[in-house]
Amino acid sequence: MPDYGCRSLNDTMKAFYNTTEVTLEQQNSFNASALGSEWLICQENSTSAVREFWERNALNMSKGIEQVGSIQWKLALALLVAWLLCYFAIFRGIKWTGKVLYVTAIFPYLLLVVLFFRGVTLPGAGDGIYFYLYPDFSKLSDSKVWIDAVTQIFFTYGLALGAIVALGSYNDYRNGVVKQAAMICVLDSSTSFFTGFVVFSFVGYMAHEQNKPIDQVALSGPGLLFLAYPSGILTLPWTSFWSALFFLMVILIGIDSQFCTMEGFFTGLIDEFPRLFRRKYGREIFILIVCLLSYLIGLTMTCEGGLYVFKVFDYYGASGWVLLWLLFFECIAISWCYGIKKWFDNLKDMIGYYPSVWWKFCWTISCPAVCFGVTLFSLIKYEGPTMPNYEFPSWAHAVGWLMALSSMIWVPVYAIYIWCVTPGTRQQVGEIRFKQHKTIR
Repeated sequence: MPDYGCRSLNDTMKAFYNTTEVTLEQQNSFNASALGSEWLICQENSTSAVREFWERNALNMSKGIEQVGSIQWKLALALLVAWLLCYFAIFRGIKWTGKVLYVTAIFPYLLLVVLFFRGVTLPGAGDGIYFYLYPDFSKLSDSKVWIDAVTQIFFTYGLALGAIVALGSYNDYRNGVVKQAAMICVLDSSTSFFTGFVVFSFVGYMAHEQNKPIDQVALSGPGLLFLAYPSGILTLPWTSFWSALFFLMVILIGIDSQFCTMEGFFTGLIDEFPRLFRRKYGREIFILIVCLLSYLIGLTMTCEGGLYVFKVFDYYGASGWVLLWLLFFECIAISWCYGIKKWFDNLKDMIGYYPSVWWKFCWTISCPAVCFGVTLFSLIKYEGPTMPNYEFPSWAHAVGWLMALSSMIWVPVYAIYIWCVTPGTRQQVGEIRFKQHKTIR
């Protein structure tokens, strides 16, 4: 049913149009003396059933972040299930986590293959794939494109998140890390490229069915996942089957990313404070407390204004700026503070040979320069987060920047602290810290 948004409507009039089937021509004037003494002008604002369900039923969205509203129990329950799955996937240690990964990492590939063959056979799929493969070079001047690209690469490869480093730290000391790193990069890139065909084949089909340009259908973020994709699946035969298949894949990928990222956080702190967390049940209790606190923080995103909170958190707290900042200091710490020569000696001790000089150039010059350049470019052309028909207030941007700085500022602060309290030269300080962590592992 179309949603008729009327100017100067009182609550009674709004309830009437939300519960009564009426037929009005666009820009139709009518006498509403039965409900009010003034003449009202109404304009038809048609919305899809999927959007209506998403915004009014699933989220029960408010008008803005100023109206946070109450917690939606369905969303709170779903969030609780996600954190329970995350806890039970990692609380027993890496051996148990590895067994879980066999399911969460491999099964989505089977679902992707099934969705791929279904997607490419749909009408309009070719247009969607062409849109996916044909570049628009004019977008290179848009800072958001660079930040989105950096964020995609960082989350795809696990850069600056600690997940790959944490999981790799459980391997043997003389493990073939170079070959495995190359395999991870090739596999991740191939998966992302293949997933693009799956996504845009359905996007092209949706554009064909809705008779709209593809760029209007290819939404980003939750819009593509919970609006565009379900709209396309609804028009397919066996709707329930394809919907269950798609969202099962989403759940597995989401849970896999969630507990792998948390594993990087837990491993770092447990290695830093082994006496505290490696005692009996110390790891289990610590992980339980962190998961509980994370769940409580996430409850703010299950409220009626939760999607606005999520947008601010996603844009500032988990965007490319923070990750670029962390990766920049990782490169500086390894290449310049600890020393690239010592780092290469350590790698030779592990793998039996020196890596290519190309990697020395990347770690010392290329990676720090790219991180600094993209960050500077995005800050010069800074644009805050936006949502359709809504602008965030200035205080929301301020909270977002405080959120970003809360994780960014501690990297240089802790580096300065270590520099001041550890005796010796720059090389000696780096060598001491490396030996301490090597002994712990």
